[in-house]
Amino acid sequence: MEPLLEYRLTLAGFETRALELEGDGAPIVLLHGWSDSADTWRFTLDRLAKLGRRAIAYDMPGFGEADRLDPGPVLPQLDRFARAAVRRAAPEGGAIVAGNSLGGCVALRLAERADLELGGIIPVAPAGLDMARWFMLVERDILVRTLLASPIPLPGILVRTVVGEAYRRLAFAYPGRIDPKVTTNFSRHLSSRESVSDKLAIGRRMLPELRDPFRLGRITCPVMLVWGSRDLLVFQTGADRVLEAVEQSRLVTFDGCGHCPQIEDADRFADLLVEFPHELAQAA
Repeated sequence: MEPLLEYRLTLAGFETRALELEGDGAPIVLLHGWSDSADTWRFTLDRLAKLGRRAIAYDMPGFGEADRLDPGPVLPQLDRFARAAVRRAAPEGGAIVAGNSLGGCVALRLAERADLELGGIIPVAPAGLDMARWFMLVERDILVRTLLASPIPLPGILVRTVVGEAYRRLAFAYPGRIDPKVTTNFSRHLSSRESVSDKLAIGRRMLPELRDPFRLGRITCPVMLVWGSRDLLVFQTGADRVLEAVEQSRLVTFDGCGHCPQIEDADRFADLLVEFPHELAQAA
């Protein structure tokens, strides 16, 4: 089993952190969601390591341990970063890009660019397709509101505990079944009220951009949408737009999963990542 490498690098002018597996096959580039980090893919990377597959997850600008976003629109900055990540992973083309939520949105936007010659994309509950509830539910969450309204400074461990609990309740169909390491990985980058407020501010900046972020008719690479049947944050009906616009597209539903099926059913998700290139080869 290949070891997981963790290191820093600069892509498109943003210093960031990568979690990389060496291995065989087309490189799999993994993009996380809003307020998350590359750590959300650790369970997937663990499975891929056992299967000997090559994969790399990044902290996107503004999140995790990456540089802060520049002023101005957010999505073009994430596009530029993701393009650099794909070209680094697969200079000759053929990369598979999987992204959850905001990362799924970025994956779809990448697929609109024929010059990247992507092997295919796997958007997981991508933002930007239908009226999403994610930001409203997060901003109105009682734990988040109580945290931000506290009149006294709060220790980092308390902030991380509150953030982790809110994430566990909102992102997963069965919160009680989630490994504590998952919430620890998510909240480790959100240890102060200021960091939480910063992520909420990024969310507000993005909302107008997410109303119509796609030109789906430009997508020519295969698309495999993945959605949890019990997703509370993004409506699955958004998948219909992709299925109608992209000839080589299909939807895979994970029964009994919420917004992050790559965590709730990591084994099945890793199997999909590994099988996807084989399916493409057979179709070709």
